[in-house]
Formats: sequence, C-alpha cells, structure tokens
Amino acid sequence: MIDTVNIGGVSLKKTAVLAPMAGVADRAYRLMCREFGAAYMVSEMVSAKGICYSDRKTAELCTITDEERPMAIQLFGSEPDFMAKAVEIVLQYEPDIIDINMGCPVPKVVNTGAGSALMKDIDLAAAITESTVKAAGKTPVTVKFRSGWNPDNVNAVGFAKALENAGAAALTVHGRTRDQFYSGTSDFGIIKAVKEAVGIPVIGSGDVTDLASCLAMYEETGCDLVMIGRGSYGNPFIFSEIESWFGEKPYTPPTVEEKMEVMLRHIRLIISLSEKTEELAIHEARKHAAWYMNGCYGSAKFRGRCYQLSSYEEAVGLAEEFIELQRWHNAQKR
Repeated sequence: MIDTVNIGGVSLKKTAVLAPMAGVADRAYRLMCREFGAAYMVSEMVSAKGICYSDRKTAELCTITDEERPMAIQLFGSEPDFMAKAVEIVLQYEPDIIDINMGCPVPKVVNTGAGSALMKDIDLAAAITESTVKAAGKTPVTVKFRSGWNPDNVNAVGFAKALENAGAAALTVHGRTRDQFYSGTSDFGIIKAVKEAVGIPVIGSGDVTDLASCLAMYEETGCDLVMIGRGSYGNPFIFSEIESWFGEKPYTPPTVEEKMEVMLRHIRLIISLSEKTEELAIHEARKHAAWYMNGCYGSAKFRGRCYQLSSYEEAVGLAEEFIELQRWHNAQKR
C-alpha cells in the first residue's frame, strides 16, 4: 500500500514527482512521465507579467488535460500585485495547485528580481506568497526555492518559515545555492533542516537519478515527497522503478528495444501535440531522442546524429541502427 501526502486537500502518492523544467517538461514529456508513474507534476514556469499582458502562449502553457492531473501551474514574478492578477487568470484552467518559482537561477529571470533573486529579499518573497494565496482562494499554493543565494547566504530555513507564515501549503527545496546552478551536489542537510523547521509538507529536490538516490533523499531528509528533474531525461522509467518499490511490486528495467519503442512514441507524441510542422517539431524532439540513448554502448556518436534528425522516419531508422549496435555489442561480450 503506497502512502499519500496531502497538500492543501490534494492527495498525492508518496513515490516521486516530476519537476518543472522550462523547455523540457512540456505536455508530451509530462504525459510520458505520468504513464510511467509520476505522482504529480508542475507546468513549465509561466511569467506572471506575461499572463497579465495577454501573452499568446498562456493557454498553451496553462492548459491542463485530465491525464496530467494532479498538476500545478508554476508562476514566476517579483511583484505581488502582478502575481495576484496572474493567479486570477490561470484559475480558469483549474490547476490543482499554484506553484511559485523562487529558485530559477537563470540570469534572464533573476535579473527581473524573480526566481532565486527573491532569496535575497525574504520580506518580498513572503509578500508575493501572501498575495498569491489570497488570490488563489481554495487552490493551495506551494513555493519552490533553493538552499540560498550563495554559500555565504544559505537562508532556506528562515525563508521557509516566512513562506509558511505567509500561507504556503507546501514547500519544495532544491539543495543547491543559486550560484551553483546545477553543478556540485545537492545538500540533503538543508532539506532536512527545512523539514524540521516547518509544519507543512516539504518536497526534496536535487540529484535524484534512480531508486537508490530517491530512497536516500527520503531517509536522509525526512521529506514528504521527492522531486525528480534531470534524472528523468530520457528516463520516464525511473518513476516506474520507484512506484514499484513502494508498491512492493517487481520491477524489470527496460531493454534497449523497449527504450527505443518508448523514445519513438515520445517523438510521435511531440509531433501530434505540436502546432508546428513535423520538421520543426522534430527539432524539439532531438534532445529527447539523444537522452534515451544515454548510458549505452556507442551512444555518444548516436546522440550526435540525433541532433541532425529532420523527420520521424529518420528517427525510426536511427533507433533500429542503435538496437542492432547494442545486440552486436552484447554478442561480443559472450
């Protein structure tokens, strides 16, 4: 029996959830991860100001299909009023949760005072949270942030307390400072410290790439949920592995044939959901195709070829070649 975690009335399986990843975790990606057992997912981050100014991409980014639920819409911004107005607009898409991004380290976000820049201004971060909570009404609000701005300013615990007091229903902590971006290692200790300091659910994020690291995150931090980002690249199977373990069911890793079948299905989904031509949609699919080949014999050469794909038929041919190479390699080892 898999345990559940309650976030403001939203019940989530205590297995693993998919991180919001701009430019990666689009609808096709989310649907693939959901199929393999992701317990919950968050949209790509959406600009609060963009929404308020009727950004043409709002509907694309905020629409939630039944297959994706439970799901949150993630907003970023640095002004409480704009965040509140944006929430009022996105509520029409009926998100299960509203998530606020206070952890993005990318300069174009940070330079607007949003994302992880808010970790330098706890009062403003709390004001944004409070404004968002008020506008969201019965829809729970969560916040995702980092351990701090830099090694000299690791303030996640005080930050978390302020956000809890401002009405946040749950918190997601990525165990890196802003200046680390995605280098170094995630500090599980700071996630544990946040968990011990607040009375609301805490989601741990950073460096979870397989079942072992997921279990380590749970054990070492005491967090309520584990979030997986880059560990899911070309690997939606990670959610099946984790769900199987918690459900006390056997798990069999995918064969290379199964990986390639899922990769091609993922590409077909990207094409079918895109409003662009197949050729342009394939451009978006290239990185995903390359990620599915990671860790296999000769994958470096094939990943390079993935970035040259211009049609689905080429992807099929490349997958077949890749399977044959793995079969040949395995025969040589016997």
